[in-house]
Amino acid sequence: MISITTKSPYALQALSELGRSGDGPVPIGELARRREIPVQFLEQLFATLRRAGVLRSQRGVKGGYAFARAPGEVTVLEVVELLDGPFGRDARGVFAEAAGAARAVLASTTIADIVEREARDAGVAMYHI
Repeated sequence: MISITTKSPYALQALSELGRSGDGPVPIGELARRREIPVQFLEQLFATLRRAGVLRSQRGVKGGYAFARAPGEVTVLEVVELLDGPFGRDARGVFAEAAGAARAVLASTTIADIVEREARDAGVAMYHI
């Protein structure tokens, strides 16, 4: 059916933070702290993404995680399906249409897009009258 657990949103937040941090490895504890994600949970998510070739890890004092591929090449759909399984593939009828529309949005959105969107949203001033 159509299901996304808390794994995907947390992973996308951390991947966005990683994308903002540049090319070098970033300690997972630092990413977890910045986005208020439990470190142990993020370790599990990043281990899955590392095994899938989305991330690479480096041990040692200057260690941490970095992208194995450019953030502009990693789609949200790829992350969701790696962490939560196939998205909407068994849906029928109107749910299949909804899943297809959601899959199209997720497939056309990359981690780089999320980084850019967050930067743009952070720079927008909110005025209330």
